[in-house]
Amino acid sequence: MENLFDCRRKLIVESIVQSYKEAGEVEKAMCGYQINRSVVHEIIDNLRELIFPGYFGKKNLSTGFVDYHVGELVEEIEYNLTIQVERALQHRDAKEKYHNPYLPETANAIVFSFLTKIPDVRSILLTDVDATFDGDPAAFSRDEIISSYPGIYAIMVYRLAHELYMLHVPLIPRIMAERAHSITGIDIHPGAVIGSYFFIDHGTGIVIGETTVIGRNVKVYQGVTLGGLSTRGGQALKNVKRHPTIEDNVTIYSGASILGGETAIGEGSVIGSNAFITSSIPAKTKVSIKSPELRLRENGSGPCDIAVDAFWDHYEI
Repeated sequence: MENLFDCRRKLIVESIVQSYKEAGEVEKAMCGYQINRSVVHEIIDNLRELIFPGYFGKKNLSTGFVDYHVGELVEEIEYNLTIQVERALQHRDAKEKYHNPYLPETANAIVFSFLTKIPDVRSILLTDVDATFDGDPAAFSRDEIISSYPGIYAIMVYRLAHELYMLHVPLIPRIMAERAHSITGIDIHPGAVIGSYFFIDHGTGIVIGETTVIGRNVKVYQGVTLGGLSTRGGQALKNVKRHPTIEDNVTIYSGASILGGETAIGEGSVIGSNAFITSSIPAKTKVSIKSPELRLRENGSGPCDIAVDAFWDHYEI
């Protein structure tokens, strides 16, 4: 005979399962095209080992075994990624009520195209490593940057996810981006376009939106938001440029917010900390927030007020 706890538990299970049925989630759970997030995370780790050989993974590489090791990694990535891409395409097609009879071939072709991009991704990532080394006097070596800097990890995952995004792979690029976000606190949408020699310093709290365009040799510090001016309208804003354009050789200091699809930061400009910008800034402009007056009181000796001037005039050229 069932006791009271068993009866209660049974009622809870029945109510939860019923809620699945009402929302159609049982059908989703039973389908064969659910993406395995753990496998996607493993693919990221293998891609990192492929891009930065010798820095990650459990094997010690020697010159004579590089070809074998790379071949082994490529084979594993190709196998796992093809399965996940096929599932992602199935998921999209089922949602759109479309049947693709050539789905395995399509997934194979996408993964092959993606893997051919690895040398190019490696080349541009090495410029990002150089930018970080050149821009951070605290960096001991490029080895230290590759091994430990969260900015390089976030940029690496972004550049890989971006290639899949450009191949119109659903879901997986965002899963990759959110993996980097959860580890580093840096949120880069895979749809953003970012040029070479990109430097992220510290990084925590950086947000770079989907339609952001960033030029070459740009430096971004912690807490920066390159975002949309408004999310009102929701899906009606899809495929509309909602995020700013940052031209070459721009530096954006911590806490700055640059918003809006029509906002452009001109080449060579410097955006100071905590600036809030919703309109375009000309080239070679320094932008800062005027410093508030600081009032300092000497301890035990009466008032001693000191006014602190702004470092720059607002929009100083």
